[in-house]
Amino acid sequence: MRGLDGKAVVITGAAGGFGSALARRFGEEGCAVGLMDMNADGVAALAEELSGAGVTAHSYVTDITDYEAVVAAVADFHGKAGSVDVLVNNAGFDQFSIFLESEPALWDKIISINLKGAINLHHACLKIMAEQKSGRVINIASDAGRVGSTGEGVYSACKGGLIAFSKTMAREMARSGVLVNCVAPGPADTALFHNFIGDDEAGQKVRVSLERAIPLRRIAQPDDLPGIVAFLASEDASYITGQVISVSGGLTMAG
Repeated sequence: MRGLDGKAVVITGAAGGFGSALARRFGEEGCAVGLMDMNADGVAALAEELSGAGVTAHSYVTDITDYEAVVAAVADFHGKAGSVDVLVNNAGFDQFSIFLESEPALWDKIISINLKGAINLHHACLKIMAEQKSGRVINIASDAGRVGSTGEGVYSACKGGLIAFSKTMAREMARSGVLVNCVAPGPADTALFHNFIGDDEAGQKVRVSLERAIPLRRIAQPDDLPGIVAFLASEDASYITGQVISVSGGLTMAG
């Protein structure tokens, strides 16, 4: 992709399936990466792997719901990398629950990670990007935020909120040369998905049903996401902002 070599990229949820795939792709593009995750062993192992491949990688065990912790991690990466050119808000959490059977403690956790955490990262990184007069933000939303999803009421609300917030930031940051877009995956073969459906017989039936409903007849793999994210971070997408792009195998075809 044009213009990615040498850029500094912050990725949240970096130790997960999508996060590690994103980190490897940006590393291949010649970027320095700041890896944030609560999984200390996972994010450290990923940083070591990338460093061994010649990628400049810094790991941060960061609770993205803690604003001060986010600011400190971003400031440290900014100091080491010299800039913050790209932010990928990838961290997420969900737990299957019919809304009327769920409790406020679960709502708070889902909202804190999926919405507040992303907002915290925006506030910390956009200030730097505004001073630089350049930057890219790619928010990993979900098609659940576009069309809804049974058993994911609060999660869907968060992802819908993230989409709306992204469009607002795209408008507010345009004159600063900062572009903000969303990528909305459908069902994907990640730990989050397995936690959501479970690994028992009922969960497998859900998976089979989803595969039948998806026109491409398969659940997304982590490597299906980095291409579009790298594109949106690159100079090839320099006239694209405020958009939502689904990566769902055709399961949703929103206009």
